[in-house]
Amino acid sequence: MKIALFSDIHANLPALEAFFADVETRKPDAIYCLGDLVGYNIWPNEVIDEIRKRGIPCITGNYDFGIGRHSDDCGCAYKTDEEKAMGKISISYTNEVVKDEQRVYLRTLPAHIRLEYQLSGDKLNVLLVHGSPRKVNEYLFEDRDEKSMLRIMEGADADILCFGHTHQPYHRILATGDTYRHAINIGSVGKPKDKDPRGGYVLLHLDENSSVRDKNSIQVEFIRFDYDIEKAAKAVEESPLPNEYADMLRNG
Repeated sequence: MKIALFSDIHANLPALEAFFADVETRKPDAIYCLGDLVGYNIWPNEVIDEIRKRGIPCITGNYDFGIGRHSDDCGCAYKTDEEKAMGKISISYTNEVVKDEQRVYLRTLPAHIRLEYQLSGDKLNVLLVHGSPRKVNEYLFEDRDEKSMLRIMEGADADILCFGHTHQPYHRILATGDTYRHAINIGSVGKPKDKDPRGGYVLLHLDENSSVRDKNSIQVEFIRFDYDIEKAAKAVEESPLPNEYADMLRNG
């Protein structure tokens, strides 16, 4: 079983189109979207429509949750007054351009998707969330204390926890006695924040031997792909959105 997981497109249609072109060459058995379809660029409706027409199961991101309810709060943890001011412009613009039909779709997205496998005589629970199992906008950074991460995963009954939101991909394997749990941040298709401007996603590989007792029986493949960054950046610069968002795309 080869599962493609992607997240955080943020209205970047050129990146999403390049993602689809890349993932189709890898022939996954299943594909899931972990949210944040909108915000920060000019194509929120087009991104939503591309996800919908393919019938891709999708959960809500914090930005989707806010826009779905026509809120002026995207649940984003902006750190400076400048970031807050730019964020206010972004959510106002997104609320202005998102159409009614697409807003209804965002409003009805589920919070989590749980997959339960019976492999090697073991039950294997895969939980897909946007931020964390506790809150849609909680950040699970790679340096989170191991005990804290384990508490979150055990509380959610997740052997494999897949999430986005930070836009920074990583895979941590956490030992609990003679079993292992996997925390996987799948990165961002349309707004990376790890100094690599290419889009990113994950292929999760499971087979009949995958088990919580063998940490190497669950494989995580991080994929990066090129896309027309200049098209996406110039679209920002030609819109009411802050030009800083264009620079973020160029710099990753």
